[in-house]
Amino acid sequence: MRKALLLTSVLLLSILLSACGDSGDSAGGDTGETPFEPITYAARFKASQFTEASICGGCHTDIYEQWQGSMHNNAMEDKLYQGLHALASKETNGAIDAFCTVCHTPIGTLSGEVPPLEGPDISDNSRDGVQCDFCHTVSGSTGIGNASFEFDPSDTKKGPFDDAISPFHKTQYSELHTKSEFCGMCHDVNHPINGVALEATYTEWKNSPYAEQGIQCQDCHMTPGPLVEKPNPGKAATMGPERPHIWTHNFVGGNATEMADENHQNMAEEQLKAAAALSIAAPSGAAPGGTMQFQVDINNKGAGHYLPTGLTEVRQMWLEVAVTDANGKQVYHSGGLDETGNVDPDTVIYQTIFEDEEGNATHLPWEAVKVLSDNRVPPMGTVSEPFTITLPADAALPLTITAKLNYQTAPQSMVDELLGDEAFDVPVIEMVIAEISAG
Repeated sequence: MRKALLLTSVLLLSILLSACGDSGDSAGGDTGETPFEPITYAARFKASQFTEASICGGCHTDIYEQWQGSMHNNAMEDKLYQGLHALASKETNGAIDAFCTVCHTPIGTLSGEVPPLEGPDISDNSRDGVQCDFCHTVSGSTGIGNASFEFDPSDTKKGPFDDAISPFHKTQYSELHTKSEFCGMCHDVNHPINGVALEATYTEWKNSPYAEQGIQCQDCHMTPGPLVEKPNPGKAATMGPERPHIWTHNFVGGNATEMADENHQNMAEEQLKAAAALSIAAPSGAAPGGTMQFQVDINNKGAGHYLPTGLTEVRQMWLEVAVTDANGKQVYHSGGLDETGNVDPDTVIYQTIFEDEEGNATHLPWEAVKVLSDNRVPPMGTVSEPFTITLPADAALPLTITAKLNYQTAPQSMVDELLGDEAFDVPVIEMVIAEISAG
């Protein structure tokens, strides 16, 4: 059972983390148990045609340092992703290899250097994941999701300024780089056969009040702190002019593990802590020996997409609720971790469950034909959880009800099983806490 659960999470993470899709260059062949043909991409460029990120850092020093610790830089080389991809590749006979790598290392995939993810012929440009010259040579898109970007290596670098002058390269203003549609090219993932949404971060934003208000992905994920911090004055290049607003390149989301450097981990925690609010409704029946009822409300106050988003099978967000009496005795507890660091299996974890063609619940993305259930918290929305507990006859009043909204980037069991001796402890992030007295 544990192996099946791990494989489920691994394959979903491999596909969702990559946020990639079919290229139109599919090749036939025996795919084993997979329901789609292996997806391949013809080599279109040489990786050497792109400027190395370290060269960009010569002038764009601050931006380069921000990007270095980001998950964009680590998109290919992160050890957890490497382990997940290797297992997913094995279990699907390689069918999803390029489906993942084209967004984790677009230069590597479209130069033919990867997959596989290991080998002596992989250049620094490919190992750098989503690097500077890839993003700044994107010239357009063919739509949303499934790696729908268009780009060509050239001496013209595209970005958000219409008056940029560089002694090293040509410049061109690109409105696309200022819009959520730029992010949406990879941060929506649709099933390559039936089109079911496996990841819908961009679409969640598009249908949210944030989009109606004109708040873009960049407004939260390319600013100095959580939520919208504008303006952010500064320089885009060391020799450039002072500008009223500069986009940061930390690209911080919810990756609060060893996947990023310490600074980015801390920033991810700040982002998570700013995303939600908790409240506890006044309880009823708070009498020793009786039945007490109360409700906890989770409000998504700070994320322009659902909480959680993206890797909804791997990301874990859940309520931990405890009730203690006046003597400090705990009379109720749910949502804790077991001795191995994993969430109590009876806890409600906010996620999406898919349905296969036979009508059964499945977490295997290639089997998904529709969404069976989705209990996540929409942007600016609220999800309520009712609790009914029987109090011991000797419970001393007043009672204290404490609710915490917790988050883990990935289950501890997955990290342990995939990485073995290299496994790390996945921190539990306390996003927000609420407390109320009863009785």
